[in-house]
Amino acid sequence: MSIVAIVGRPNVGKSTLFNRLTETRRAIVSDEAGTTRDRQYGKAEWGKKEFSIIDTGGVVAGSDDIFEGEINKQVDIAIKEADVILFMVDVQDGVADLDMDVARLLRGSQKPVLLVANKTDNNDLQYDSAEFYRLGIGDPICISSASGFGTGDLLDEIVKLLPEDSESDIDASLPRIAIVGRPNAGKSSLLNALMDEERNIVTDIAGTTRDSIYTRYNKFGKDFYLVDTAGIRKKAKVTEDLEFYSVMRAIRTIENSDVCILMIDATRGIEAQDQNIFSLIQKNKKGLVVCVNKWDLVENKEQKAITTFERAIRERFAPFTDFPIIFISAVTKQRIFRAIDTAMQVYESKKTHVGAGQLNEFLLPLIENYPPPAIKGKYVKIKYVTQLPDTYVPTFIFFANLPQYVKEPYRRFLENKIREQWNFSGVPIQLFFRAKSK
Repeated sequence: MSIVAIVGRPNVGKSTLFNRLTETRRAIVSDEAGTTRDRQYGKAEWGKKEFSIIDTGGVVAGSDDIFEGEINKQVDIAIKEADVILFMVDVQDGVADLDMDVARLLRGSQKPVLLVANKTDNNDLQYDSAEFYRLGIGDPICISSASGFGTGDLLDEIVKLLPEDSESDIDASLPRIAIVGRPNAGKSSLLNALMDEERNIVTDIAGTTRDSIYTRYNKFGKDFYLVDTAGIRKKAKVTEDLEFYSVMRAIRTIENSDVCILMIDATRGIEAQDQNIFSLIQKNKKGLVVCVNKWDLVENKEQKAITTFERAIRERFAPFTDFPIIFISAVTKQRIFRAIDTAMQVYESKKTHVGAGQLNEFLLPLIENYPPPAIKGKYVKIKYVTQLPDTYVPTFIFFANLPQYVKEPYRRFLENKIREQWNFSGVPIQLFFRAKSK
């Protein structure tokens, strides 16, 4: 698919235009310069042509700020990836020194560039756009990304410059694996290590990643989407508006994923926020792989220490304890591919269907030997078990004479027995009890 990159200095409206062209609200919009840090990908369609759009952070020259240096690196990568570049300027501010720096960068890119004069909110401002001829990029296209003025003309020009025969390669049927966890647990480092490139910004400052970033992984015979998310913090610590929106995006990412890789910092151990994220994954009935990251920094790597750590995790996450735990290091790439293999195995296990014959052959004798406790002198008799086909998670129906008397402890007993017999590690399963049909 053809790629269009939006570049420019900070606060000229790049993310607002991205949201308008993609008809989403995926990019965070704020008056604070430097809001967009990672490359944000989206899809747009115009004139029966589909293309990808990249929203980049604002280009900054000569700054010592760690984020601004990383933003400039991201913009360079976006320019190299793009087929068409939209150079955004602010018609109300006029030509700034940074605009001249960006124009110099783009003139050397040998890529088609459209000069977009944003914030043209009235007709008089269109005449002010003439000063942007100084940039040597070409004719300015006047738009207002906030109101939508001129965006149709801009899209017409974009489509003219797109390479021929570009086809959509987005496959909605591919698995989506979300990398989640509290801030600074190593989520972006894991994604960069897997992709073998600096796909996302990595710093030691918690909260670096603010948007959810989708990356297609197509290596070693595997094909799926990896999703890096903003770090999730406790509500009390979410003081910035930006971070609040990032948390919401991370939550949405969990909701829209198939399997979640929950990153735990080995140097900090298990915290309450890890349990909160785990609960969120469970409530949304997502597959789960727990990765204990930064294992290279732990001195005691003996099997006893590993067993103790695993036991502590399962105790904190009880009653759901049937999930894989992998000790990894995103920096040294230790066991990171095993983590992906396990996540794909969990995804496949979600689609496991056990035949009614196998279920009844295994469960009915077990239920007869260990029946549900009698309540008020009444005995529950389970006569038949089946698994529903084509459900999002494995769902089992138990037909009984008094389904309302089956309590949670017995439900957990049956679930554990199912898990012992069939491989549903990391997979949430549902048990329902229904009245026996006449």
